[in-house]
Parts: sequence; C-alpha cells; structure tokens
Amino acid sequence: MNLKLKALTKSLWVFHAACSPCNNCDIEILDVLTPRYDVERFGIQLVGSVRHADVLLVSGVPNYKTAKRLKLLYEQAAKPCFVVSIGTCAIGGNFFRHSYNFVKPVDEIVPVAAYIPGCPPKPEAIIMGVVKLINSLKG
Repeated sequence: MNLKLKALTKSLWVFHAACSPCNNCDIEILDVLTPRYDVERFGIQLVGSVRHADVLLVSGVPNYKTAKRLKLLYEQAAKPCFVVSIGTCAIGGNFFRHSYNFVKPVDEIVPVAAYIPGCPPKPEAIIMGVVKLINSLKG
C-alpha cells in the first residue's frame, strides 16, 4: 500500500465546496462536525483551503458558474484528492435536473470516489460514506 494512502486513513482533511445548495445538506454536514457525532475520531478535519485538503466534499446543484469553479478547485487540490458527492442534487440533479441552469452531475465534472445519497442525507449516512471511503483507501 502506498504510504500516502495509508496516512490518509488516519487523518482526512476535508474542504467543502458548495455548488449552489439549498442549505439542507450544509446543515447536516455541520451537524456531523458537532461533538454529538464526533467525526474527529476518524481524523476528519474541515480545512479552509483546498490546497490543504485530501477530500473535496461537494454539495448542491452544479450550474454554469459553479461547474467551472469546481473543476478549478479540483485542479488546485493536492493529489491524491478524493471527491465525495453528497446529496441527491450533487449526484444526479434531483428535481433541478431539467432546469435551464443545470450543467451535469458532479461525477461528469470531476472524478468522484464516494456518493452519499439523500435529500438531505442524515448524519449517520454521511459518517457511513466517510467510513466506506476510508475502508476503500485501506485496500
């Protein structure tokens, strides 16, 4: 196993990219970061710069403005950077899919490593998605 990937299983630094969400996913993400759910036990820390991040957490509907910026964020992130698509809007567009401003799902813009479905996904589902991402890194 690659030493960098093994180190990532103990400490994932996450950057949250909001692609015009309705804030329901954001509220659930913030709920996961509270002491009630304590994701810091997995070594997960929210960072303020994508250049320091190992995981790019994407929520919301990619539109014409945010799709370009999401691609740019992914290019600026240190490699390996894993993208987690959170919420039904980021995964497939949900009921915004036929909107004039919807571009395409996140996995057609940047490579996605994990999907966390739901509108909004519950904190338990977010934790389960993160644990599955960590287990996939372990090999």
